[in-house]
Amino acid sequence: MSEEAQQQNQIPPQQNDVQLRDAIYIGKKPLMAYVTSTLIQLANQPAVTIKARGLSIGRAVDVSQIILKRMENAGYAIGEVKIGSETVQSEDGRTRNVSTIEIEVKRS
Repeated sequence: MSEEAQQQNQIPPQQNDVQLRDAIYIGKKPLMAYVTSTLIQLANQPAVTIKARGLSIGRAVDVSQIILKRMENAGYAIGEVKIGSETVQSEDGRTRNVSTIEIEVKRS
């Protein structure tokens, strides 16, 4: 078998799997549930992205600040912060914009 054929048979590493696991999506659970989840992910990975949209944005900021302020000695820092908006179809059929935020928390 030629070298080219061998390379085609190799399975490439799945980079998307890693990207999916390093995000914490903020919803309606208690605040400390997201803090704990983020800290567990940070123990295994160098950076975690906290994502939220709409009314959950404030809670996402709170999660990142609790990690920074209460875990000062652990050496966490805020990385890149992205803000944006998404177009969403409401139940009555109208489209509207919903704000989004992504906050990267990383080990320093």
